[in-house]
Amino acid sequence: MPNSTGPSENNQPRVEVDHSPKPAHATTGSSTTPRSRLTKTPKMIANGRRAFMWYLLSLVIIVIDQWTKWLAETKLTFHEPVPVIEPVLNWTLAYNYGAAFSFLADAGGWQKWFFSGLALVMSLFLIIYLVKTPRKATLLSFGLALVLGGAVGNLIDRLLHGHVIDFIHVHNADVWHYPIFNIADMGISIGVALIVIDMLFLEKKRSI
Repeated sequence: MPNSTGPSENNQPRVEVDHSPKPAHATTGSSTTPRSRLTKTPKMIANGRRAFMWYLLSLVIIVIDQWTKWLAETKLTFHEPVPVIEPVLNWTLAYNYGAAFSFLADAGGWQKWFFSGLALVMSLFLIIYLVKTPRKATLLSFGLALVLGGAVGNLIDRLLHGHVIDFIHVHNADVWHYPIFNIADMGISIGVALIVIDMLFLEKKRSI
């Protein structure tokens, strides 16, 4: 005779057991951990001592710049062009007492110390920044090294001669003339271009 006071065996609720695999670490919606701590950005390794390699590149730019300027001073006559590739390239010795494109060239002499101080500050900044630049940012380091070499090359000119020695004259016959420049100017221009390319296309990829 069945027990009338207890539930029958057929009326008991069935309990289903979930055998699916559980994650090793589970988080709840009430977690107070900030999202910024859960998402970690990869740590960048700086150049550190490897910056010495980029200093050597800057030194190469300085040596080539000063050597070519010495050749220009000893082989060329002031403002007398020597054709190299007609009608687009001459060697023409010129002196720049100002900045790029002869900016403030006729300022009266104070610009020598102004631009020298500016180049010195920028060079010291680049020396320090190359140490802290991410090691994987090769293009950026290359550009910084070129700018550093060019800045120091022109700084030497200002301190030794009171002006920058230029000799590379690009033109189109007598129709168009680009301002005469030197190897240091080329290093600065190419270096800045590489830095801009890195900022526009590579900097964000390093943080992914």
